[in-house]
Amino acid sequence: MKTYFPSPFFRFMSLLLAGMMVLVLPSCHDEVTSTYTFKTVIPVYLEMSTIRAKDIVVAPPQELENPGKIYIYGDYLFVNEPQKGIHILDNSNPAAPINVNFIKIDGNVDLAINSGILYADSYVDLLAFDINDIRNVKLENRVQDVFKHMYHHHDTGVIITYKDTVMTADSNQMWHWGRPWVMMDRVNLSAQSASPGSQSYGQGGSMARFTLMSGHLYAVDEYSLRVFDVADAKLPKHLKNIDLGWGIETIFPFQEKLFIGSNTGMHIYDAKIPSDPRELAVYQHILACDPVVVNEKHAFVTLRKGVNCNNGVNELHVVDIQNPRNPTLLKAYSMLHPHGLSLTGDFLYVAEGKHGLKSFDVKDVMAIDKHQLEFLQSMKSVDIIAGPKSLIVIGPDGVCQFDYSTPSVLRPLSCIQVKNPVVV
Repeated sequence: MKTYFPSPFFRFMSLLLAGMMVLVLPSCHDEVTSTYTFKTVIPVYLEMSTIRAKDIVVAPPQELENPGKIYIYGDYLFVNEPQKGIHILDNSNPAAPINVNFIKIDGNVDLAINSGILYADSYVDLLAFDINDIRNVKLENRVQDVFKHMYHHHDTGVIITYKDTVMTADSNQMWHWGRPWVMMDRVNLSAQSASPGSQSYGQGGSMARFTLMSGHLYAVDEYSLRVFDVADAKLPKHLKNIDLGWGIETIFPFQEKLFIGSNTGMHIYDAKIPSDPRELAVYQHILACDPVVVNEKHAFVTLRKGVNCNNGVNELHVVDIQNPRNPTLLKAYSMLHPHGLSLTGDFLYVAEGKHGLKSFDVKDVMAIDKHQLEFLQSMKSVDIIAGPKSLIVIGPDGVCQFDYSTPSVLRPLSCIQVKNPVVV
């Protein structure tokens, strides 16, 4: 007897039925019909042979329509357009970033950069681009079918995705890599800027599903961790998949460890042997969406209610990780609707979704609430990168940069606005 899980099509139909409701109200004289229309998506069935046969086009600069992941590498800022591709901007001067070009990549949601090689997903495949000449980007390699189960229809094997989506400022949702039929509560990658030897890595935010460490690329989906050997940056080799359970959301590397956020807890993996990460512990919490950043002593974890964790809480957890086999909650702080976060020294920046952007002095982790520095309520925010030149904040309205040389007072530098922001 075979067991079938609900297919993406089944989930779509459920969504559609819930989204198109007709309420009939009887009256003394006439029958009154009220129709409620909700934003939804349409299933699209694809053949990967068709996708692979298409040329990868590096197009002229395009306006930002639906911001996804952010990533910085050298003087360049990369902004993903979910399911469509990646914008590349010259960010030599964060006060005046210059839009350079746009790599069209069907089914792209995540990215990471290693020694001038950009890794990007394209539905079930992993692509490797040479970006050493940023105006002459070249596809170097394609590793096929490494993200296969995330898109394949259970019965037919056909690729299923969903056409377009809408990101609303009210719900703070964007496309979620690994859940193409749902919209996501997050964005991007690693806080590690360099690897051993000759490799150099970029930097991204706390809501990553791709990250790089010790000559290896790690990618998480809802259930597993995929390990790639990228010692030869142009030739990524898929080594193995590691089962993680369910509800996996983010990954963050620190000092030969991987901190993996999920709906139910934070997994800590020892990656001293980079090709074979081993679980050390799981810090469990109630059902909630869960990005994480860490330093030598503490993990800072935001928990929030979201699409897939409606029963969650809106809190910031501070976890003692000095014994990584026994992570211990020190204190939980109430938040409004926290998303991504970034830690630099003793300063923590928290994206509060539609509510704004908060900053804290966290020298005393037991009194963070008493040391809030700023609350920029006009800056709708989803994720943050504390980069070498600026604090980069992404939200539903676009990507903004701040001078944070005085951590307690953010000074606006620039904003790349969304072409047609959704008015809610």
